[in-house]
Amino acid sequence: MTINGKNYNNILLVFALESEAGKEFENYNKVFVGIGKVKATYNLTKAIQKTDPDLIINFGTAGSTIFDRGSVVNCSRFIQRDMDVRALGFQKFETPFSNEPILLEYGLIIEHLPNGICGSGDQFEMEHINPEYNVIDMEAFALAKVAEYEKIDFLCLKYISDGADGNAADDWTQEVKKASIALRKELDDLQ
Repeated sequence: MTINGKNYNNILLVFALESEAGKEFENYNKVFVGIGKVKATYNLTKAIQKTDPDLIINFGTAGSTIFDRGSVVNCSRFIQRDMDVRALGFQKFETPFSNEPILLEYGLIIEHLPNGICGSGDQFEMEHINPEYNVIDMEAFALAKVAEYEKIDFLCLKYISDGADGNAADDWTQEVKKASIALRKELDDLQ
C-alpha cells in the first residue's frame, strides 16, 4: 500500500471491537484491543512486538457534534480528554510532569477526508461541551501515543456513529453495524 508517496508492506489494522470490523477485514493483519486507553495501550504494544508493523491503521467509531453521522473523519491530532489536574495548577488536559504538549500531533493526513481532533477518554461522552476536540472516542490518543513512542507511522480513520449527545448510546448501537462497510471503502480507496 502507498500513502502520501510512501510504501508500506506490513500494515496492522487496529480496532477496539470486533463489531467495528464486521466481516469486511477478514484477510488483513488486525488486532482488537478492547475498550479504553489501558487495554488499547497494552494490546497494541503486544501486537507490535509480535508483528513489527511499518504502519498502524486505527479504524473505529466515534461521536461528533461537528461531523455528520455516517461520515469518515481522518484524525491526526489527539487529546487525552479525561486528564484534568487543574486543581494542582496544570492546564486542562495537561499530563503533569510530562513536558509533552496537550495536543498530540501524530498521524498521516488523507487529503480527501475531513480532518478532526480526537478527544480520547475512558467514559462514553453523551454531553459534549469541550471545544478543544471535535471527534470523541475511547482509544485513539493511546494508540497514537504508542505509535509515536515506537516510531511507527499511524493513520486514524473514525466512522462518526453518534452526536455525542443524549442519543449517543442508541445511535452507536445502530451505526456500528454500518461502520465496517464505510471503513473498508476508505481502505480500498487508499490502495
